[in-house]
Amino acid sequence: MRQTGVGRPAIGHHFAVTRVIRFNAFDMNCVAHQSPGLWKHPDDQSWRYKDLRYWTDLAQLLERGRFDGLFIADVLGTYDVFGGSDEAAIRQAAQVPVNDPLLLVSAMAYVTEHLGFGITTGTGFEHPYPFARRISTLDHLTGGRIGWNVVTGYLPAAARNMGQTDQPAHDARYDHADEYLEVLYKLWEGSWEDDAVVRDAARGVFTDPDKVHHIGHEGTHFSVPGIHLSEPSPQRTPVIYQAGASPRGVRFAAENAEAIFTAAPTKVILRDTVSTVRRELELAGRDPYSVKIFNLSTIITSATEDEAHARHAEYLSYGDPEGALVFMSGWMGVDLARYGLDEPVGNVDSNAILSAVEAFQSADPDGREWAVRDIAEWGKIGGIGPRFVGSGAQVADSLQEWVDETDVDGFNLAYAITPGSFEEFVDHVVPELTARGAYQSAYTPGTLRHKLHGRGDRLPDEHRGAGYRVGGPTSTIIDRPSTVPSSPASVAAQPTRGR
Repeated sequence: MRQTGVGRPAIGHHFAVTRVIRFNAFDMNCVAHQSPGLWKHPDDQSWRYKDLRYWTDLAQLLERGRFDGLFIADVLGTYDVFGGSDEAAIRQAAQVPVNDPLLLVSAMAYVTEHLGFGITTGTGFEHPYPFARRISTLDHLTGGRIGWNVVTGYLPAAARNMGQTDQPAHDARYDHADEYLEVLYKLWEGSWEDDAVVRDAARGVFTDPDKVHHIGHEGTHFSVPGIHLSEPSPQRTPVIYQAGASPRGVRFAAENAEAIFTAAPTKVILRDTVSTVRRELELAGRDPYSVKIFNLSTIITSATEDEAHARHAEYLSYGDPEGALVFMSGWMGVDLARYGLDEPVGNVDSNAILSAVEAFQSADPDGREWAVRDIAEWGKIGGIGPRFVGSGAQVADSLQEWVDETDVDGFNLAYAITPGSFEEFVDHVVPELTARGAYQSAYTPGTLRHKLHGRGDRLPDEHRGAGYRVGGPTSTIIDRPSTVPSSPASVAAQPTRGR
């Protein structure tokens, strides 16, 4: 019998519970996001990514379905590992053409009241100072519904087009990101006091200068002596999302993230991944349940099981194996064009490929060795996450089973076609989960952070960023001088306190 109420399994121990499952819609400001070739399906509308109405209609659909948020991925470069060029990526529209994700948010926020927005930008190619202002602006305009997916970058093409020869080494990217976040926390949390804006018409004072502080940051990568340009937004710091899977990435996520994205293809792997994340959170001095963990998944559903499987087969017929290999080559860092489709995976010289496919083969009932063709078939719909195919009740059963057995908090839903895959989920799965008490029946008022965690609008005290608040243990603010200096150079920046 399923236990009622939201339970907290001990780390490493799992038992059946009924808990509210969280959901994000996973999209990108492009055509072929995770399902290459499906843009050819007559019902797919992803080609309308340039049309603002597509995005506002999608936002309203997701809010009708009470999704927690719309998570918008991004890349700043092309997939050019496959075949040694980006020709196949361009032909397949494999995340190219791709437009900026941030510019979509204001319009979608205007037509919704509760839906959150998780936007992806990288730390490698933009200075944190102007980025801090853009995020604060969006947090103001959305009433505190902004999240930021922190990525360090992985496409070599992005680095080359920004004047670099290649991406920095993996761990070096995270070291750089650590300081990037430090600058942002100082700006968002430590520059303006909550009551700095006084709007005192009688005295002619809009902002009290004594309550706005220069952050005085001097680090290895950045020098930011001044103040944040924006007054405090509802959340100050956006909800931090992260998807690092390596040991260094998981440590970075444990120190900074409030939501973590995973892409485990099986329950066994997901259970181990979630357990590792919870342990790392404890090591970072945080509540192991202070982060919501979402696993990449794709749901194909309909009114009946037969209809759902027929729909799945139809979608697969539109999937493009070349586009799938373009993505897999980019994600795994190995040129799969060098191998024939019938080449056994064991002959592919890549530990990344082998470990990933090994995970899927562990769940293969036939126990056969996969070939490159199987990788292409697996990647046709939804990337490397699992697919759930069935009626609304069957999909609900599977989702609850995964939550019960892995301790994951929810799912980041990729689409086969858009907005059709999201409509199918809203029409068939949401009512089933709601009736079981496993889906939120109404939105919680407040900001995205409060909706997700129920602990208020601002970062919790134990979060790394909270230490940079005015008077916090890692605060290094510089009080405004009593007289205006003759030049900016006359204000000496204090050294940053180490972590």
